[in-house]
Amino acid sequence: ALTAADRDTALAALTALAAGEDAPGLTVRRTRGRPKLAVLFSGQGSQRPGMGRGLYTRFPVFARALDEVLGHLDTLLDRPLRPLLLAEEGTAEAALLDRTGYAQPALFALEVALYRLVESWGLAPDHVTGHSVGEITAAHVAGVFSLADACTLVAARGRLMEALPEGGAMVSVEATEDEVAPLVAEHADRVSIAAVNGPSAVVVAGAADAVDTVAAHFTALGRRTRRLRVSHAFHSPLMEPMLAEFRETVAGLSPQAPALPVVSNLTGAPATVGQLTSADYWTDHVRHPVRFADGVSWLAGHGTGVFLELGPDGTLSALTRACLDAAGHEDAVALPALRKDRPESTALTETAAGLYLHGVPLRWERWFDGTGARRTDLPTYPFQRHRYWPKGVTGTAGDVRAAGLGAARHPLLAAAVTLANSDGLLLTGRLSVRTHPWLADHAVRGTVLLPGTAFL
Repeated sequence: ALTAADRDTALAALTALAAGEDAPGLTVRRTRGRPKLAVLFSGQGSQRPGMGRGLYTRFPVFARALDEVLGHLDTLLDRPLRPLLLAEEGTAEAALLDRTGYAQPALFALEVALYRLVESWGLAPDHVTGHSVGEITAAHVAGVFSLADACTLVAARGRLMEALPEGGAMVSVEATEDEVAPLVAEHADRVSIAAVNGPSAVVVAGAADAVDTVAAHFTALGRRTRRLRVSHAFHSPLMEPMLAEFRETVAGLSPQAPALPVVSNLTGAPATVGQLTSADYWTDHVRHPVRFADGVSWLAGHGTGVFLELGPDGTLSALTRACLDAAGHEDAVALPALRKDRPESTALTETAAGLYLHGVPLRWERWFDGTGARRTDLPTYPFQRHRYWPKGVTGTAGDVRAAGLGAARHPLLAAAVTLANSDGLLLTGRLSVRTHPWLADHAVRGTVLLPGTAFL
């Protein structure tokens, strides 16, 4: 499959395909059978100004779904979310998008609209999961929460988190969970493991000085550490002052049994109905570590071959790829719906092509809705090239190619030519006892005759 904005780009991609080379927008893959599909929803930190703007103008299904979600959220927030969500880089609205109280609802709105769009193309996941707040989106599309309840949940979560005193820190460290756990245990009341994102990717969160102490240990070992740009230390002891009020909010909702299996951040395995419908589960979800790596491992170990990330960028896809490679699942693929450095409709279209070529069924006619595109006939046979003109016309007198004949590679009929006015084939050759001595074995009254075997 290839995507191209103009004829020259299309020709370049087709030329590369014919030559067996790579090209921008060209996806080549042959997969037999339908793989299991998991949809992943991104968490806080992946938000960016203008996310969804390109899809809003291109896909009516996305626009309608986004409008519906924003209609609910705007009644729960202190300002409309649309100007923040679709803001231009560098504006005051864009800066507000990094505030937790707006970032989490904005991500939820984008991800729900993205899911409704790919769902309209016939995409049907076998499992859904998310990273932190992304699991609320997963629970909603799985049928646990109605749209109104999910909006209430995500708006309260962001608002209560933002209302906490600032001053915490989160640091990503290149280390295993077993390496980090003893250091965190020394400051258990002030710091904790916030996320296990991969075999050697752990996030530590809590009071800034305690987090820095843990990070310094691994820096001294030559390990990579990176301080995350966050206003609060999520999934840490600093979240505890908000938990009681948040639990009351969840207790007032009406969750239902899921229609799709949801892989839990808390356990790294499919959540039970009792968990997903419990206020305690979603309260613990705020405080305890995000076990994303365990969830990916469970999915891969149970036959998932394709992972689709629905969010503003490819953060979870990169984490998933690391988990898959470490576990020996190189054949599985992780595809992000959007990339921050690519036009949104182009990125999503290339991802849709990748899904299709990896065996995920899609209804392409729905992708073309509203574009005015139409089907056109192509040859029903493979492209072929056949020359009928004589070759080597300057050959020697004994060279049959000079007469427009081709080699038949037959022991008796040495030359062949296709007849121009029919499907027939003319074969010719020269026989003699010099070139075929065995002919002399068949003689009648001293005269050599062509044996019946030759005619056969």
